[in-house]
Amino acid sequence: MDLRNTHTLILNTGTSEDKRTEIREYFHKTFSIDEQLYDNLASDSAFHLRAEPLRHPLIFYFGHTATFYINKLIAAKVIDKRINPHFESMFAIGVDEMSWDDLDGANYDWPTVSEVKAYRNEVRALVDTVISTLPLELPVDWDNPFWAIMMGIEHQRIHLETSSVIIRRLPLDQVRALPEWEICKESGEAPTNQLLPVAGDRVCLGKSKDHRLYGWDNEFGSHQFNVDDFEASKYLVSNREFLDFVDSGGYQQPQLWTEEGQRWLAFSKAEQPLFWLGEKTNYRLRTMTQEIVMPWDWPVEVNYLEAKAFCNWKAQDSNLPIRLPTEDEWTLLRDQQQVPDQPDWDKAPGNINLEYWASSCPVNRFAFGEFYDLIGNVWQWSETPISGFPGFEIHPWYDDFSIPTFDTQHNLIKGGSWISTGNEATRDARYAFRRHFYQHAGFRYVSSEQDLETTEAMYETDDAVAQYCDAHYGPEKFGVKNFPNQLVRICLENMAEKPKLRALDLGCAVGRASFELAQHFDFVTGIDYSARFIRIAHQMQEKGVIHYQLPEEGEIVSFHEKYLRDFDLTSGQERIEFYQGDAHNLKPQFTGYDLVLAANLIDRLSDPKHFLTEIHQRLNPGGLLILASPYTWREEFTRKSSWLGGLRRTGEPFTTLEGLRETLDTLFREVGEPRDVEFVIRETARKFQHTISQVTIWERIA
Repeated sequence: MDLRNTHTLILNTGTSEDKRTEIREYFHKTFSIDEQLYDNLASDSAFHLRAEPLRHPLIFYFGHTATFYINKLIAAKVIDKRINPHFESMFAIGVDEMSWDDLDGANYDWPTVSEVKAYRNEVRALVDTVISTLPLELPVDWDNPFWAIMMGIEHQRIHLETSSVIIRRLPLDQVRALPEWEICKESGEAPTNQLLPVAGDRVCLGKSKDHRLYGWDNEFGSHQFNVDDFEASKYLVSNREFLDFVDSGGYQQPQLWTEEGQRWLAFSKAEQPLFWLGEKTNYRLRTMTQEIVMPWDWPVEVNYLEAKAFCNWKAQDSNLPIRLPTEDEWTLLRDQQQVPDQPDWDKAPGNINLEYWASSCPVNRFAFGEFYDLIGNVWQWSETPISGFPGFEIHPWYDDFSIPTFDTQHNLIKGGSWISTGNEATRDARYAFRRHFYQHAGFRYVSSEQDLETTEAMYETDDAVAQYCDAHYGPEKFGVKNFPNQLVRICLENMAEKPKLRALDLGCAVGRASFELAQHFDFVTGIDYSARFIRIAHQMQEKGVIHYQLPEEGEIVSFHEKYLRDFDLTSGQERIEFYQGDAHNLKPQFTGYDLVLAANLIDRLSDPKHFLTEIHQRLNPGGLLILASPYTWREEFTRKSSWLGGLRRTGEPFTTLEGLRETLDTLFREVGEPRDVEFVIRETARKFQHTISQVTIWERIA
């Protein structure tokens, strides 16, 4: 059985029985190559060594790839019984270290290698039975039960990379060099790198749900971007080219490093790449199982922070805008050279898919037009923090695959390495790691004047902000209608025949009332003191979608995606301007409004009376001021001496409503009677705040 030249499967062609045979063969090839990788360990004791301080020992990954099948088949409701609940808990979740100094000191009672091998055999037999007997209808898409099997297979292939990097960190006496995992013997003088022109063009990324190949959820959706002309390095950066950075004292020059890079450098004390051994004239290179004389023409392998520092050094030295490529630039370069995609090649066009060696090779070995190593050899760091494309959906069977990486802290790596197989070796693969992480990864650099797009965390995790996202755009709770929507209805009822030219939404939070008002007013201003809230409102306006996570219970969270179009609010979004601002000290430009809505604002102001005595200046004569507040006075927001009410005056209770009437009496006419409007804030799946806000309406007299 040829385990070295396998391709991910085309899932929408052929007959059901032929596809069953293909999936079964792909599964067994994957399971076998995974086990062969661990043959590189010299003894069972190596399984339990913690070679990478921020990762579990290899015994975890040996069990993890097997338990994954069981856990996903249960999630997909393909099976309903576990093989070993203890293992399927212990081996369920790996480590994505939050920081380079996030050392996990926990002691695990890991099982023996023989126990895990026996378990793996049981899993293999069970999955084989499932593949052989489960009804199969084409196409295999992400709702198909066979998608869970493909998920297990492609996940196991990802861990060929993870485990091989950890093996590379083991002491040499714990590994052995096997003929099946032979490294490249080619090496020579490193070529001189140079920048070559790349014509700009429009890039389209993202898969549709009817795509022919398996994909992880972050690959789906639709992204388009116009890339400007740029230049890209002909070769990946070689060990020799990186040596110039090392010799120039690059690791000792903090100004070349990002702030994050400086912190990592101070912690790690690094002076050269991780896999370089020795120093100066006697450098050697650690491969997966050997230590060899430094092959200067092989690509250097570094983390993002080192690659970025090199680019800054190169930019300083050349006076050119040198940086790492973005995902869009990398894709454009790949597409312009018409690189064939796996599974369509007969022979890999680069050092990828385990078709050549169990190591890197010279950077001038595989040409793609004028460029080299557009795919394969080592992964290539990019400037792009991973996020979901527009239209992104979480796959319910693996809801924590992508979401934890959408935090702006994980940068994409592109192109694959010598051990990238299956989905990893395809054009649309999107994998990302923390910037201090070591993979079989290097880089090429580009020269470009085009500004980098700012990437924001896709899922809002701030509790207060997420709660307001849910309150504004989430479902009704306990029959209580949407609060911003109800307030705007009240506004419109009382505006009657009044002009509806300009409205001011003060304390707009994440913007729902502003979008509602924009359906009826020519222009709307939304202002909130919190930049966090305004950022979400801007995102909804510009992208038409927001994402946030909510706590369910304990550490369990749920992920939510809300589109403006789902509320029929897209028609007026161009008529809104959102600003961060202080209601006490509004800029002069914010005036001439026909309506001012101040929702749940006055009891959070430090001087509400000052606000109320000044707000008429923002309103046109006859304009309406609509106040909503639960009157929850707290000294953390408002000194007691500044409360409008909720206290005793001359020994008698003095309410906020009385304080409002007293303060606004000479400037406004009260319209109608106060009314109560409920709202609900969700804290967890079983804890909610149910609040009643009193709404009062005031018409400016003069």
